[in-house]
Amino acid sequence: MKTKIYFLFTLLFYLQICQGQNEYSFSQEALLGQSVPRFYSTSVPLLPEVGKAFEKMQKAARNAGIELEIVSAYRSYAQQQSIWNRKYIANAKKGLQPEENIKKIIEYSTLPGTSRHHWGTDVDLIDGSKQRNGDVLLTEKFHGDGPYVSLRKWMDKNASKFGFFRPYTQDPDRKGFYYEPWHYSYAPLAIPMLKAYLKLDLNRLLIPESLEGIHAVNPEFLSQYISEHVLGIAPNLK
Repeated sequence: MKTKIYFLFTLLFYLQICQGQNEYSFSQEALLGQSVPRFYSTSVPLLPEVGKAFEKMQKAARNAGIELEIVSAYRSYAQQQSIWNRKYIANAKKGLQPEENIKKIIEYSTLPGTSRHHWGTDVDLIDGSKQRNGDVLLTEKFHGDGPYVSLRKWMDKNASKFGFFRPYTQDPDRKGFYYEPWHYSYAPLAIPMLKAYLKLDLNRLLIPESLEGIHAVNPEFLSQYISEHVLGIAPNLK
C-alpha cells in the first residue's frame, strides 16, 4: 500500500508522457516545487535522468582531478519561501524599504515558485577536493586565484557534453539574476519544463499571503520579473 501511495505521489511531481512523440508533460505542482520528486539517489537529489547524466559528468571530472560536489540541487517551494522571508526580514532590519529590499533579494534569490531548482534539473557545484572556507558560492572563488577556478574551466569545456549549461552567464546583454558560475541546468529536461512553466497562470499562483513583502509584488513587478529573471537565461536553455 505504501509503495502504491508513493508511486502516485511521485506522478504528481514528474509525469513523463507521450513517449512515442518524445514529449513531456509536467504537473503544476512539479513546476512550482510543491511536490517531491523521485530522486536519482539520496546523495544526488535530482530527477533520475538528470542524476544519471550528472554521475557520468562527475566521473569524467574526477578523472581530471576535480571532485564535483553538490551544494544545492532540488529545492522545494517551502524551502525557497523560507530563504526569501529570511532575507527580506534581514534586509528590513538594515532599513531597506520594500521595493529596494526585493530588488536586493532578486540579485541572486528567486521568488518561491520561480526557482529552476524546483524542477530537479539544476545544481550548484563546487570542487569537493578543495578545503572549504566560509561561503562557497561566491563569484570570486571561481575566478582569479579562487579554489574553484579549475572546476569552472573544466565545466566550460565539458559540461555541455553531458547536457549541462550555465543559465546565469556573464553575458552583458543578459538581464535578471547576477552571474552564477556554480549553477548548471540539464537542458534536455529543463527546456521542456520551462515551456510548460510559462503556460501556467503565474499572476494567480506566485503571490502567497505568507510571503514577506507581498504588497510590493504586484502584477507589474511580476511581469517584469518573469521577463528579465525567469527568462534572463542563456539562449541554449530556452
